[in-house]
Amino acid sequence: MIAKLKHFIQSHTQESSPEDKVKHLNLAAATLLLEVVYADEHLASSEAALLPAMLVNTLHISADEASELINEAKLSRHNATSLFEFTTEINSQFSVEDKQKLLLAMWKLAYADGELSQYEDQIIRRTADLLYLKHSELIQMRNIAMEIR
Repeated sequence: MIAKLKHFIQSHTQESSPEDKVKHLNLAAATLLLEVVYADEHLASSEAALLPAMLVNTLHISADEASELINEAKLSRHNATSLFEFTTEINSQFSVEDKQKLLLAMWKLAYADGELSQYEDQIIRRTADLLYLKHSELIQMRNIAMEIR
């Protein structure tokens, strides 16, 4: 516990390069997407197949970078204590439009297996609140995701 706290303090007090900032930001976004994928406690093949595409489209990265990011996000997700540590990073760097795209990707992943679990819905709503998005934006992104599927 003390080691984690020490690492957290060091990572937030050291100056980061622009590349490191982008990497941390992408990791935060990928981890939030993974939270949706694992929210209902089973990984549907449709969700697993859609996740890399969501990362490529949302974060504008390559497929190889998306694969690497998913592996890093799995570790990050496992060590996380709350969504706040990821949404804080996103709030500091993402525009409202970027946040909406991330939320849309979360909804698309939630509906990828054909059904929305209450846990997926809860994580997306909590994330939207932590990203300071309006309820109308949350509903608008959900409706877009439902139309696409």
